[in-house]
Amino acid sequence: VLRAAAPSLSISTPRAVGEPIRVGIVGCGRIGIVHLETLRKCPKAKVVSIGGSSREETVSALAEKYGIAHFAKDADEVIRNPDVDAVWICSPSQYHAAQIRLAAELGKDIFCEKPIATELDETIQSVLFAREKGVKLMVALQRRFDPNFMRVKSAIMDGEIGSPVQIRLTSRDPSPPPKKYVEGGGGIFKDMAIHDLDMSRFLMGEDPLEVFATGSCMINQEIADLPGPEAYDTATIIVKYREGRTATIDVCRQATYGYDQRAEALGTAAMVMTDNMYPNTARVFTGDFVGMADLPYDFFMSRYIAAYEAETVAFIDSIESEADAPVTGEDGVIALAMAIAAGLSAKEQRWVKLSEVLPALDGSMEGSPRLRKRDRLSAFLRSLGGARTSEPEPIPA
Repeated sequence: VLRAAAPSLSISTPRAVGEPIRVGIVGCGRIGIVHLETLRKCPKAKVVSIGGSSREETVSALAEKYGIAHFAKDADEVIRNPDVDAVWICSPSQYHAAQIRLAAELGKDIFCEKPIATELDETIQSVLFAREKGVKLMVALQRRFDPNFMRVKSAIMDGEIGSPVQIRLTSRDPSPPPKKYVEGGGGIFKDMAIHDLDMSRFLMGEDPLEVFATGSCMINQEIADLPGPEAYDTATIIVKYREGRTATIDVCRQATYGYDQRAEALGTAAMVMTDNMYPNTARVFTGDFVGMADLPYDFFMSRYIAAYEAETVAFIDSIESEADAPVTGEDGVIALAMAIAAGLSAKEQRWVKLSEVLPALDGSMEGSPRLRKRDRLSAFLRSLGGARTSEPEPIPA
């Protein structure tokens, strides 16, 4: 029997030993359904509530289709539901920070689609608040869990290619999004290239020093009148790391041949690279054509199925253990800072040091390797919070 979740409910009721983590999903759009489908495949998790839509019939239909016992039009009702242990935030970006604060206040672990918040100060506040409340906050940067990128990472970590020298990342969407999606989203560096910026840091295994970026409107002239990076549908970024190592990223909102995701790492001893992925390996040989029988995957929902599954399992496992979230709030903060630096660079046509955006990335944290990872992250965030943030508004009762 389906029923709407009551708004007065809040802190989670105890979960029996051995029972799956009870998940509430906030957001019923495209990415919410992707995570709903993924969670259904995870035996250690069970979706018990879903909500957060302008149309109650949409939520009700999803609950009935997937056999979810509780639903609510209001996202806060899902978060307050006592049957929910962990919250998956898949709502529009402007709601993320408030929903993180509510879930953290109620002691519920949080999986949040990027970005944590639309502005850096609000992002730092959100991550600090989650840590102060002792809940785990994972940022959905799913490419870190993709088997192809993970193989490149292992080749670097295991020394197969020697010391890394250059990294190249290509990310191209099959077609541009509507202007409504782009408007107010912060532009190509925040809503698209942020994944590639994070991947460059993930592969290099260290924080970046400087960023240089350039952008243009080559595909969709409808967005050309938007402010700053929102007017770009094409961009190139160079990220500088220690000892002269660099990562070069090219992104474009349209590739007529399909979704294009590739990585390459050159080292002092060898190179490792990935090809773009196709639904199958079939090739056609005719008198006029030799090549792949079908186009590449059509978009991220199909291309990154394995990555979504792996990140879900990794976070569920972290909830059940003492381990920190596999992709922390700090990772989300730095990824957003890199995107902001890229936007500033494109605007002013100069190299932008990451320390201009995040003063704590000046190497001051490198002297504390004896701290546990979680304590080191907390110290990092407190240093940011003391310099950049003010006291947040209290959460309504």
